Amino acid sequence: MKEKEGVLELNLNEWFEKGMTAEEYINSMTKNKEEMLSIYEGFRATAADKQTLESVKEKGLRVLVLTEDWCGDAMLNNPILLRIVEAAGMQVRFLLRDQNLELMDQYLTNGTSRAIPIFIFIDQEGTEVSVWGPRATEMQELVAKGRAALPDKEAPDFQEKQIALYKSLGKAYQEDSSIWQTVATSIIKNLIK
Repeated sequence: MKEKEGVLELNLNEWFEKGMTAEEYINSMTKNKEEMLSIYEGFRATAADKQTLESVKEKGLRVLVLTEDWCGDAMLNNPILLRIVEAAGMQVRFLLRDQNLELMDQYLTNGTSRAIPIFIFIDQEGTEVSVWGPRATEMQELVAKGRAALPDKEAPDFQEKQIALYKSLGKAYQEDSSIWQTVATSIIKNLIK
């Protein structure tokens, strides 16, 4: 690794080689596996999305995914990404966030949060082309609205209501195909900008 302006410049090709294939990642999952696979089976890229992704094919891009199987956002976003990489002819590798903090800490959300998943799109030389995550803007707004409606953290029913919110979001993530398309559109727009 080289030092760049006082920060370690990571060789993304080395991280890519270190990562798990989609099959290896899925086989290693102990949480949310069935839910993720259900979304994967249910989601298909639209004809328009596939056409848009044709222009990505010739770029030979690859994607590194920072993730963990317990994460609800990963449960939603990772299977959508898998369908996108299939349509775009990209290779994908998965790295577990908690085992790869050196890389994760280069991709903090708002400069402070190790929020996941993070999708790092790279070219053949290992140069970062774009980064997406941890949520589509519309999904972030939905989560923020739900959190805003929660009682104060000190309230006796806060934890109960927070759990109910996350269960409700998880159910919507698994069943609402419009959410799947929202995520796909967000990833694709980021990828072709």
